[in-house]
Amino acid sequence: MAKAQVQYLGTGRRKQSVARVRLLPGTGKFLINTRPFEDYIPSAQTRLDVMQPLVLTKTEKNYDVLVNVYGGGVSGQAGAIRHGISRALLEVSIDFRGNLKKAGFLTRDPRAKERYKYGLKKARKSSQFSKR
Repeated sequence: MAKAQVQYLGTGRRKQSVARVRLLPGTGKFLINTRPFEDYIPSAQTRLDVMQPLVLTKTEKNYDVLVNVYGGGVSGQAGAIRHGISRALLEVSIDFRGNLKKAGFLTRDPRAKERYKYGLKKARKSSQFSKR
């Protein structure tokens, strides 16, 4: 029987996206939905946002990050991944909590798309007013 490997789990959410993150002790490999990090998120700025919790805690080369993410768009998924990584790092060490909390990485961004209302074209857009 194989020896059980230590892994740290975290679930991140933003908008319509949900990311399930696993941190495994390793060399810094990063896979999102079995695709390399650079292929899945082409924007350099968005990649920096995703890596912020690891950079802040100086653990970017200590763990392999495996992510399953679904729902939403690229920006929402990136935010969900960042949230999930932050939560997984809390399982690694509770000492990271102060820095992650101060940076705002543990707070879920509650903004979401507003629901459609009946009689309107979108959430708030109505049809053009006609006087006659």
